[in-house]
Amino acid sequence: MRTAIVSPKFVARTVLAGMAVVGLVAGCSPSKDGNPTTEVSGKPTNGEPTVQYNPCTDLSDEALRATQVDPATKSVVTDAPSGPVTWRMCTWSATDGPYSVTIGASTHTLDETRKNDTVTGFRDVKVGPRSGLMYQDKNDEDKLGCYVSMPSAQGMFVVSVGWNYSQRASLPQAPPCDLTARHASQLESYLPK
Repeated sequence: MRTAIVSPKFVARTVLAGMAVVGLVAGCSPSKDGNPTTEVSGKPTNGEPTVQYNPCTDLSDEALRATQVDPATKSVVTDAPSGPVTWRMCTWSATDGPYSVTIGASTHTLDETRKNDTVTGFRDVKVGPRSGLMYQDKNDEDKLGCYVSMPSAQGMFVVSVGWNYSQRASLPQAPPCDLTARHASQLESYLPK
């Protein structure tokens, strides 16, 4: 009998594996002054973009409590201290159910997510004033998780819910997408545009 939970690593693997498509989206363009430039989402840069907003440190306890997670339960999924960083992501335990909420910031975009062949069930959703995207991992056979991405000036934010595997019998009939949309809506006003 399995008693594992949908771990933050599973969430990160799903989101990050899907972003491997960036390797297909990003390509080499002609060199500039003898130095090759990289195009990411059609914007030439002279290096890898780095996400500036860090939900692991920039989200206040007030924001976390507003979305009913326990600030003391923070677990870092990915938050490199230096170098090009395209993802920053942490997870917290919910106070109102047997699940975790992961919040990530990325330089990747919703358009890149739509091209991700590891996720499925795309639905457009409204998250406050933002037009977001809801989806699930194709490999999540038990439908324990759901994702909502919303645009940001740097790329996108991702809010996901991962239901504890041992509590899957108590999962509502539908996957936890409504729950994910609720958390995304509760957090939206705390996130930079």
